[in-house]
Amino acid sequence: MGGAVSAGEDNDELIDNLKEAQYIRTELVEQAFRAIDRADYYLEEFKDSAYKDLAWKHGNIHLSAPCIYSEVMEALDLQPGLSFLNLGSGTGYLSSMVGLILGPFGVNHGVELHSDVIEYAKQKLDFFIKTSDSFDKFEFCEPSFVTGNCLEISPDCTQYDRVYCGAGVQKEHEDYMKSLLKVGGILVMPLEEKLTKITRTGPSAWETKKILAVSFAPLVQPNHTDSGKSRLVHLPPVAVRSLQDLARIAIRGTIKKIIHQESMNKNGNGLKNPPRFKRRRLRRRRMETIVFLDKEVFASRISSPSDDNNNNSEDLEDERQEEEEEEIKPPELKPDPPVNYLREKVLSLPLPDPLKYYLLYYREK
Repeated sequence: MGGAVSAGEDNDELIDNLKEAQYIRTELVEQAFRAIDRADYYLEEFKDSAYKDLAWKHGNIHLSAPCIYSEVMEALDLQPGLSFLNLGSGTGYLSSMVGLILGPFGVNHGVELHSDVIEYAKQKLDFFIKTSDSFDKFEFCEPSFVTGNCLEISPDCTQYDRVYCGAGVQKEHEDYMKSLLKVGGILVMPLEEKLTKITRTGPSAWETKKILAVSFAPLVQPNHTDSGKSRLVHLPPVAVRSLQDLARIAIRGTIKKIIHQESMNKNGNGLKNPPRFKRRRLRRRRMETIVFLDKEVFASRISSPSDDNNNNSEDLEDERQEEEEEEIKPPELKPDPPVNYLREKVLSLPLPDPLKYYLLYYREK
C-alpha cells in the first residue's frame, strides 16, 4: 500500500507532501509526525527507502505506508490523557507518535505476535528517548508492549478510549474488536479491504465510516492444536505514577513554560516561524496532445495563438520577477544548529548531577 504522495528527501519533506495531499490535516498529527524520523525505524541497509510513501517489510518487521499511518492518526482523534491499544504494534513507530499526543497521564499499550519484533520496538523506543531532541518538546506517554495474539486477549481486560488494529480483520471478528472499546471510544481497523472508523456511541450503538480502500495482511488466527498452557494475552496493568515521576513531570512542565515565556518576550508578539522552504513558481507551458486512432496519429494543440501570446508575455513577466528577486535576495546564511533549551536549563540548575540527569531521563547529548 502507499504511493499516494511523492517521495521526500528527508522526514520533513515527506510530511510536507502528506500535508499537501491532505493526508495530514491537523496540527497535533503534524507535530507528532515531524518529531519522529521514519528512517529511525528502518534497518540501516534499507534507510534509502524511508521517505517513500510505501510500506516496508523485512522478515517479521513491518511498517505501513506513511499515507496509511496519517489517515489512522487523523481518524483516531487523539487527545491528552486517553487510553490507546495498538493491536499488531510492530516496530512501535505508530505507538510512539500516539504517545507524544497522549501525554504523561495517558495509557499506551501494544500487542505484538512476534517476540523478535517486540525486542526491535523496545530498542527503537529506547533510541528515541535517549537521543532525539524532539523528546523534550513533548510530555511522553511511553508505550508498553506484550507478546501474544491479539485475538486472544483476556476477557477481563480493561476497555480503551482508542483502538487500532494493524492487520486485516475478518467480519467474524468485528464484534470482538468492538468489545475492546469504551463508550465514546474510536476503533480504526482494516475491515473487508476498507480502512474503517467505528465510534461507540452507546452500550450497543455504533457509527461506522469507511475511510479508504486498503490491502492488509489478515490477522493470524489462534492455533489451538497444542494443549496445556493458556494462551490468553494479559495486557499491562494501568499503573499509577510514582511521586518521583509526578515531580519530574511537574518540574519539566514548569521549565518549559519559563522557556516559552522567555521566547515570547524576546520575539515580541511571538510570530510563527516562516515556512520551511519556498516552492518554485510553476510556469505555464503550451500543452500539446497526441491522439492515437486506428494506427493513425493526430496531433492537436490545446492553446490558441492568442493564448500563446498571453502565455509568452506572462512567462517573460515571471522570469523578470524571478531575476529581480534574485538580485535583491540576501546571501543565504547557514542556519544555526538547533538548541535544546530544556536540556540547557536543566543543566544550569543548582542541583546534584544525578538529579539533573534524572530530569533529563538520563538522555545522551
